[in-house]
Amino acid sequence: MPPAADAETMDLPRSIRERELVITRVYAFPRELVFRAWTDPEALPKWFGPSGFSCTTQEIDIRVGGRWRFEMRGPDGTIYPNYIVFLEIESPKLIVMDHGRDADDPGRFRVTLMFDEQSDKKTVLTLRQLHPSKAQRDAGLGFGAVELGYQTLDKLAEHLRTQR
Repeated sequence: MPPAADAETMDLPRSIRERELVITRVYAFPRELVFRAWTDPEALPKWFGPSGFSCTTQEIDIRVGGRWRFEMRGPDGTIYPNYIVFLEIESPKLIVMDHGRDADDPGRFRVTLMFDEQSDKKTVLTLRQLHPSKAQRDAGLGFGAVELGYQTLDKLAEHLRTQR
């Protein structure tokens, strides 16, 4: 049976579904703690990114209208510029941001993070990427964006374990 996020996606128009990547993870931590990991400017750069990647921050201002400019260094030494603008922050439920290489990147995509709480106090994190085109979404899928996304969420889990 598909996860709830997939069922919800089926209600979206095809023009959106074909541009979207969705990943979900359940954490055995309270929603406020998971949300704080995404909004703490000291913590976020420490865990963010796939396995073997690190972040060097040039600027970080986590508030509506704020920016996070950083370089992500891959295991092979390749540096990837990143630029995030925070569009919505509703503690502890929602973060919406645009993510690209720089402020003028025509390939920037929308990221929506939803933090839902189960009755057992575990947190369901749903990460949705909405790309500007099906071709860009397919290219991301092709280079492993889903696997790399899950690696990032694994690093978040490791970070959360140190916060107990």
